[in-house]
Amino acid sequence: MMKRILEILLIYLPATFLVLSISLVLLYKWVPVRWTPLMLIRTVENHGNKGYRNIQNWVEITDVAPNLIEAVRISEDSRFYSHSGFDVKEIQRMRYDHMAKGMAIRGCSTISQQVAKNCFTFCSRSLSRKLIEAYYTVLIELIWGKERILEVYLNVAETGRGLFGVEAACQRYYSCPASDLTVSDAAALACVLPKPLTRTPKVVMSIHSDKHLRLSKEVGKAGLKESFQVR
Repeated sequence: MMKRILEILLIYLPATFLVLSISLVLLYKWVPVRWTPLMLIRTVENHGNKGYRNIQNWVEITDVAPNLIEAVRISEDSRFYSHSGFDVKEIQRMRYDHMAKGMAIRGCSTISQQVAKNCFTFCSRSLSRKLIEAYYTVLIELIWGKERILEVYLNVAETGRGLFGVEAACQRYYSCPASDLTVSDAAALACVLPKPLTRTPKVVMSIHSDKHLRLSKEVGKAGLKESFQVR
């Protein structure tokens, strides 16, 4: 009897997970992602804090300033459009820097991996979570495509305490929609993304001014190239 139960579990559990995971990814291809595991974690962490609430204002990617899109891409995943979800070159460079130069291991997750983690997993540091993240990364690359992945990232990424997505951050920090950001403001907001609970655009401008200036120049150059291509 026990053997039969185990056989059923081994057959049906993976099949059920496969069907449900693909169905959820298909749903999110068209439906805005209004809730993520990270939002739930933040809500639990701030239980009892009556002033806390998660704020997310979903926007289409066409309603986000190209300056901001480019700043996020350059800052978080410069080879976003050329890889298939995993930046092998960055992983190899990280391993070389660690083993040959003794540098600390740094994160090298792509935007696709971050979306998979934020939307479909809890942020634990475990092998099982990384495997699930990798699985969903492959799924969204196959089913969503690059534009949808970037659109979801711009709407679910943590951008401050209680803030999720660039629109909520723009309204909080700049009192304007995400469609109106300047190159400088876009670069500052992009620099917030790695540490959104401790950084704000003001902190970036004062403490991380070198990184902000460098990113602003790169975004400006990218915009200039694009304008020449259009002409």
